[in-house]
Amino acid sequence: MIHVIAIITTKPGLRDSVLCKFSEIVPLVRAEQGCVEYEAVVDFMPVQDGQTPLGPDTFMVVEKWESAEELDAHSKIQHMVVYRGKVKDMIAGRAIHVLSHA
Repeated sequence: MIHVIAIITTKPGLRDSVLCKFSEIVPLVRAEQGCVEYEAVVDFMPVQDGQTPLGPDTFMVVEKWESAEELDAHSKIQHMVVYRGKVKDMIAGRAIHVLSHA
């Protein structure tokens, strides 16, 4: 099982716009071969003791894939290429962590 945590920071005030475009591709991604989980998450509010908030312009994508090959295919599939093109000018930064079980 491959786990992916993508931390996406949008330009100020654009998180909801990016999340709207993201929601359009969720059903397509979940239908891809090997996709186990794919969703966007934002800060739980109110902030809890010990919580490190992502902030108002950041969200996280939580993914699980059956294999590295299927994750690789996901990154190249047409709807992801189109999505990245739609949001590229709205994104300030991103960090993608690809993980496996310890």
